[in-house]
Amino acid sequence: MIFPPYAIGTWAWGNGTAGSQMIFGEKRDTERLKAAFRTAVSEGFTLWDTAEVYGMGSSERLLRECISECGEKILISTKHMPKKRYSAGEVRAALFGSLERLGVSRADIYWLHLPFNIDRNINECAELANEGKIGLIGLSNYNTEQINYADMLLRKKGLRVGAVQNHFSLIRRDSEQLKILDWCRENDVPYFAYMVLEQGALCGKYDDEHPMKGISLRSLEYNSNVMKKLRPLIDCLRELGVKYGVSPAQIAIAWARSKGTIPIVGITKPEQAAELAGSSGIALGTDEAARLEGLADASGVLSRGVWEPKFSKF
Repeated sequence: MIFPPYAIGTWAWGNGTAGSQMIFGEKRDTERLKAAFRTAVSEGFTLWDTAEVYGMGSSERLLRECISECGEKILISTKHMPKKRYSAGEVRAALFGSLERLGVSRADIYWLHLPFNIDRNINECAELANEGKIGLIGLSNYNTEQINYADMLLRKKGLRVGAVQNHFSLIRRDSEQLKILDWCRENDVPYFAYMVLEQGALCGKYDDEHPMKGISLRSLEYNSNVMKKLRPLIDCLRELGVKYGVSPAQIAIAWARSKGTIPIVGITKPEQAAELAGSSGIALGTDEAARLEGLADASGVLSRGVWEPKFSKF
């Protein structure tokens, strides 16, 4: 499967629980999101990433409305959030629920969103892949050990792990993610990087003097002492943005691409889609990437979502 240089994320498209207001402190503007979709597709961004938990299905339903009005072929990436206690047929039920909400007959990439009950969930994914309901089987928030284990299970069935999607950014560049990136390169598996802009903390719009507005999970996470620690890094992103004639966000995205990832970039406005189209031509110098990484390390900030597992066993 040939992928565009970026996937478009729809985490901020949902409403209600785990939706735009709760996570990002912004109300969903349906018409603006539809306009953003149209602009993104016109710029060639045809891979759209969503999940059953983004607004508890509301993100998938809105994406269906957009797809129904679009004449282009859209690649669908969606996810199942496994329960800690497995119940037979849960992956099948979750997939068919997502397909119905999305109005499509199959998922081009279907992700297990967390590494619970790997054996049973992988077996269900394999069955669904053999039925043609899943293109690639993806793993999200898995560590190297778990990826290798899942891949071994799939190999026994004549399949492979098709993609990995993990948290990766200038302030989430830990040794485990670098090890997973190496695994992906060695096995010719695409690594999709989510939160490359850290929910806006690395977009250049905010800093310790200009905090995120409102009360949301992201403002609670970043508005305290974190933004002060990140200020030198943010200023460097701004400086490089001026040098290349682009936004600071485009610099952070270009850095993620330079590491061999496919960044998942959230878009809620048409102008963001147009701006993203200009990121593909940015080639940071080795010294510039090293400078960004040095400032990120010096900040002492290691970003980790509350949903990300801290265990290695399965």
